[in-house]
Amino acid sequence: MALGLFRVCLVVVTAIINHPLLFPRENATVPENEEEIIRQMQAHQEKLQLEQLRLEEEVARLAAEKEAEKEALERVAEEGQQQNESRAAWDLWSTLCMILFLVIEVWRQDHQDAPSPECLGADEDELPGLEGAPLRGLTLPNKATLDHFYERCIRGAPADASRTREFVEGFVDDLLEALRSLCSRDTDMEVEDFIGVDSMYENWQVNKPLLCDLFVPFMPPEPYRFHPELWCSSRSVPLDRQGYGQIKVVRADEDTLGCICGKTKLGEDMLCLLHGKNNLVRPGSEAEDPLCVGDSPYLDTMRVLKWFQTALTRAWHRINHKYEFDLAFGQLDTPGSLKIRFRSGKFMPFNLIPVIQYDDSDLYLVSHLTREPCGGTPPSSTDWLLSFAVYERHFLRMTSKALPEGACHLSCLQIASFLLSKQSRLTGPSRLSNYHLKTALLHLLLARRPAAWKAEQLDARLHELLCFLEKSLLEKKLHHFFIGNCKVPEAMGLPEAVRRAEPLNLFRPFVLQRSVYRKTVDSFYEMLKNAPALISEYSLHIPSDHGSLPSKAVIL
Repeated sequence: MALGLFRVCLVVVTAIINHPLLFPRENATVPENEEEIIRQMQAHQEKLQLEQLRLEEEVARLAAEKEAEKEALERVAEEGQQQNESRAAWDLWSTLCMILFLVIEVWRQDHQDAPSPECLGADEDELPGLEGAPLRGLTLPNKATLDHFYERCIRGAPADASRTREFVEGFVDDLLEALRSLCSRDTDMEVEDFIGVDSMYENWQVNKPLLCDLFVPFMPPEPYRFHPELWCSSRSVPLDRQGYGQIKVVRADEDTLGCICGKTKLGEDMLCLLHGKNNLVRPGSEAEDPLCVGDSPYLDTMRVLKWFQTALTRAWHRINHKYEFDLAFGQLDTPGSLKIRFRSGKFMPFNLIPVIQYDDSDLYLVSHLTREPCGGTPPSSTDWLLSFAVYERHFLRMTSKALPEGACHLSCLQIASFLLSKQSRLTGPSRLSNYHLKTALLHLLLARRPAAWKAEQLDARLHELLCFLEKSLLEKKLHHFFIGNCKVPEAMGLPEAVRRAEPLNLFRPFVLQRSVYRKTVDSFYEMLKNAPALISEYSLHIPSDHGSLPSKAVIL
């Protein structure tokens, strides 16, 4: 009991002692500390709010920049896509425009309705614009200077040409006769008599050394024959194959493709013209047709040249003891180019070109030409170039009979050829050749009256010839004289396929070969510029123009 009262009293005393009113001074600082804490907490809260606002602004700014960057990237991507689409569209249109331009240019060259030079009439009025052609203001020497130059430099050439022809023809006759004696009539190719062509046989050769071009026709042994196919016999022929033909080997009795290498013995040093050494057709072969198994039926020009070179070498070895000179191949890439080398050091070049006659006409398919009319190479080894050289010689001979005595047509061609050869030595050869000069002259001979070619009009006709050539160069159009020319007399006897063919433009390569065309035009005008000085110099002094045997010649 007493312990309980004591505990109650102790609680009451403790409560009275701990009452806050009994100790006012000691507890007066508590409220002040709380206010300070509250103020600090408020200040800290304000700082946190300010920092939060700053962070929110920074986040908003970064988000805005990211959005702007994203929009910029999208805009750049859209612009790039638009540019790619526009570039692709532009490339497409550029390609289409270029193709359209080329088609129009080719069509203009071949099918324009304007009168072409070869279809002009026989009157002078039918050649508009030629007389007034300026030649860029360049002038040619007058008639007196031309006459003096012709008398001193050119007139003596025909006599030298006659002696050269006589010597070369005699030697070639002996060489071909030796070749025939080495061949068998039943198994080997039959070589016919040669045919003289080009300037030496048309009496306008002026360049030294004098050069004879001789065609050597050959035929296969019976029962085989050659069947030539012209480019115009097919409806679709590539442009680069126009003016060429192919020669198919057929049997005359069965009219089937054939080759004699499987039925004859060619010898160790002979090569089949259709099959190589590793692909010869042997008797007893398991193939159904042993004549041309797996090979093209068309005659190969390279194998013909190799055969011809081998045959000439064997023939020369048979008769070389009879002559006091050497025979050599002049150009390694032209097997028919030969040179006679005398002990004195002088030499005499000539060309033997194997050819195949087209039917019974004077048109020949040649394996190669030392001077390509179009300035190019055949598309393939089975393509043979068509040569109208015999027709050209016949036309000049026929035309000369109707011209006045001493006509100047060949004199014009000789002077132009002289200027072209000298210019080629000064600035290098161009695509303009003597064949183009002769083609231009043939067109003018057909267009002019015979009286216009009197000797007194040499300067006028030479000026007209050069103007005609200038006009053809500027238009990039010089049509072949015989192919598709309706004005050629029927008495010439051209094959009907040639007469009905589309005209062949000899200057077609200039349409695409711009740099070659520019060089050719510049060389032509440079020739006209140098013409007065060259003619005056050679009229006063005639230099000796003798050559020597090239070091690359191969002795037979």
